[in-house]
Amino acid sequence: MFERFFPDEYVASTYVIPFEKLYEEGYRGVIFDIDNTLVPHGAPADERAWKLFVRLKEIGFASCLLSNNREPRVKMFNRDIGTEYIFNAHKPSMKNYVRAMELMGTDRKTTLFVGDQLFTDVWGAKRTGIHSILVRPIHPKEEIQIVLKRYLERIVLHFYMRQKSRKTDKM
Repeated sequence: MFERFFPDEYVASTYVIPFEKLYEEGYRGVIFDIDNTLVPHGAPADERAWKLFVRLKEIGFASCLLSNNREPRVKMFNRDIGTEYIFNAHKPSMKNYVRAMELMGTDRKTTLFVGDQLFTDVWGAKRTGIHSILVRPIHPKEEIQIVLKRYLERIVLHFYMRQKSRKTDKM
């Protein structure tokens, strides 16, 4: 029932993802959410985010920011990052996931999505056929509509972790 919202992977932070290994596996593009995925909600790009995008370029990855925020927010974050971006993306709609792949020159098999929300980020990526990586939110301060969704996400994550544990037990 909840499987449509399950991420392909669930990790503590964007900054622990083994991008070198993923590149070796054939991935060539990474689509990122911004708020609570790369920086706290509303924050500008920090040194850690900047270093990540430098590292991704050195590895050979193309990247794109995909945000439901308005352009001023996304543009402000991207000022020092300098990657492709799509604002007002209407996630989980598939349209802008596809557009992001076009901007990066990748396809469904060579693209990853990294985000912190199940019902927008992960579900949109899954509907589009992109490998999804859910990260824990960086900071608890969020807009009220997101806080409400987090309660529902906890239920889905409970079933995700239960299913994952069963698969591990069978190995």
